[in-house]
Amino acid sequence: MEHNILQLSQSLIDSYHRVGGINHLDGVNLPSKSMVAEITQNLLRLLFPGFFEDELLHSSQLQGHTQQRMEGVSSSLIHEIEKSLRYHTPNSLGKTEPSKWARHVTSELLKTLPSTRDILQSDVEAAYQGDPASLSRNEIIVAYPFVEAIAVQRLAHELYLRHVPLIPRIMTEWAHARTGMDLHPGAKIGEAFFIDHGTGTVIGETSVIGDHVKMYQGVALIGRSLKGGQDLRGVRRHPTIEDRVTLYANATIMGGDTTVGARSTIGANVFLTHSVPQDSLVLHDEIHLKVLDKAKYRSEKSSS
Repeated sequence: MEHNILQLSQSLIDSYHRVGGINHLDGVNLPSKSMVAEITQNLLRLLFPGFFEDELLHSSQLQGHTQQRMEGVSSSLIHEIEKSLRYHTPNSLGKTEPSKWARHVTSELLKTLPSTRDILQSDVEAAYQGDPASLSRNEIIVAYPFVEAIAVQRLAHELYLRHVPLIPRIMTEWAHARTGMDLHPGAKIGEAFFIDHGTGTVIGETSVIGDHVKMYQGVALIGRSLKGGQDLRGVRRHPTIEDRVTLYANATIMGGDTTVGARSTIGANVFLTHSVPQDSLVLHDEIHLKVLDKAKYRSEKSSS
């Protein structure tokens, strides 16, 4: 058996030399996925005090508890951001030392936590008001996977805006694995956002979503074509969803030049590749896609 293990090990090592594209050896250290996951969990605990703890958090403990957790997050995040910058330093940093920039970015992220809490409160309220099955706002936070998905996306988006490599995507993919929702850190998402059920939802990197938007499971905001590969980096590829739009289950909206106008409703299973005006109702029957005026449609239905 010992001889076989030696042979098997050597065979695998030979593969390391032969297939070099999936090795990371002798370079700079990459950010730790497990540490980024731990940081993300601790950021969630800071955003929602008492909801992600194993024991009840008393208000008398809040000051010391928050300060201690902030110090731990700060130290760990600086270290991981510095590793990510040494792996890939964005041009925007110029001659700034990665360690200095890591401290600056970490401080900036922690400064955003109060404003991030404000917008997350609007998300929780949208979920509570938008789902008659919810018993309370506490249930929304403790039981709805959407809350974790959008909270992590909003945190990761702040790092994405500050040109931190690797870590924002590690964070959102951690949330993706837990919730089934793939929300890219680059997407711009307005307040009072809610994904009901959520499984299978995909929001691409250059998506822009307005305020008070509601989605259901399986909705996809995707690019029209990826055959351009890396030449499409930085190009607007994903749609714009304006304020107060509802997207029903398994609707797919495609393309960077596609805009869904404000107050529109996109029906289930719609595959939309062109813009629709404000107040549209887009339905899918067995053969055709129908784009209707919502007010006119309601008037006709009520008179029939």
